Amino acid sequence: MTIDPIATGNTPQAPASASVIAGPWPNYSGCRHLPERERWEVYSMAKASRAALEERGIAMTESYDDFVSRVTRELNV
Repeated sequence: MTIDPIATGNTPQAPASASVIAGPWPNYSGCRHLPERERWEVYSMAKASRAALEERGIAMTESYDDFVSRVTRELNV
């Protein structure tokens, strides 16, 4: 059985020529209960995740400085 993508509303689209813009996501406040060492690990993973997205051409609406400020505030580090 094959599914017709047009019948399901899932029409194929050409790749976007402009950068995709992502907002400030995710929120790290839920990790505040972790020990400080683990919160620093979460911080490192958050930075690595953002860097990976940017390397793939995704533009973030939140500046890097604002990102760092927000994540450190949310993690209380």
